[in-house]
This record gives sequence, structure tokens and C-alpha cells, in this order.
Amino acid sequence: MDGMDRMDRMDQPRRRSRANRKGRAEHVDRIDPVDRALDRLRTGSGSGGRVGVTYKYFGAPDGATAARVPISMRPEELGGDELGMNGMFTKIKPETMAAMVLTGIEGVPLHRVPPLELVVLHPDYAVVKLPMTVVDPLRGIGEEAVGAAAFIWSTVPDRGGPRDAFNVYQLLHEWQDFSHRLHEAGHQPYCLVWP
Repeated sequence: MDGMDRMDRMDQPRRRSRANRKGRAEHVDRIDPVDRALDRLRTGSGSGGRVGVTYKYFGAPDGATAARVPISMRPEELGGDELGMNGMFTKIKPETMAAMVLTGIEGVPLHRVPPLELVVLHPDYAVVKLPMTVVDPLRGIGEEAVGAAAFIWSTVPDRGGPRDAFNVYQLLHEWQDFSHRLHEAGHQPYCLVWP
């Protein structure tokens, strides 16, 4: 084996490592544009520190309607969207909500939870669309399945959101009601996010 062959073999692990890093970076780019956008919103406070974020989940028939949800009001004035559907205010971020439902009820691994879709990104707020797969599974399940899903989520490592199984159980019940209302109205699930 000559010196060039040896050098080439020694360089292979380095090239593989670079390719792996590039693959991981592309994966992050593909799944995280909404998360990065919301991070920009979170850090947009005048003091430069992180700020609290409020999430308002609501239903709308399409993205254009969702984009028109009023954002100029104070959170306590923002009841439902213009179609009269009541929304839900929470500090639970949409990607965590999606993971809670899909890992607990559908057994989907965390890395396979579908990404959110950014509808509007404004300096003061964002609107995102959740996949229908987040609300659909909740409509047909009973009390036992909700309890099992809450327990399963409480054991998932490296998660955000509530860790107590009873809190997850209550939240899933709220979402079950929400999913029924969305279905009856023929709406998609959306989330308004603002500091």
C-alpha cells in the first residue's frame, strides 16, 4: 500500500463524520423552521432576555382564515376566532401537544411526530397549523385509552410540557373535547403564538 492509499483511508472517517453532520443539519432544517421562527418571537423582548409565550389553540377552515385571527387585542379579550369557535389558552407549545397525543395514543416515536406548518410569521406573533393527525386519534378513544396515553407520556424521556400523568390526563381530555368541536365545525387545528 503506498502513502496516498494510506492517507485516503485515514481521511475516510473524517469525510464520513462531515457527511453525518451535514445529514443531521439537513434533517434539522427540514423539521425545525417553525421552532426556529417561534424562538425568534420568544427572544424578541426589549430587554434582550427570553420572554413568556402564550399559545392560543383554535379552529379555522383554512390557513387564510387562520391568518386573520385578531392579534391586536389583549389575550383575555381574544375569545374565539371570527367563526365563534372558542379557543384554548395554554403555555403548552404546539409541538409538545402533538408529541403528547401521538406518542401516547398512536405509539409514534418522538422523532416521527410530523412538523408544524407556519401560516404567518409577524414580528409580534405567529400562527401555525397542527397536523390533523394530532386531533383525529382523540375522537374515537375512551377513558381507559386517555389514561394510558397520559401515563405513557409521563414516562417519555427528554420531553417538554407537563410531567405529571394526571395533568397530562386533564389536558388530553380538553383536547378530546377540542377535537370533537373541530370535527363538527369542519375545521383544522391552528395555534396563535405571541409573547
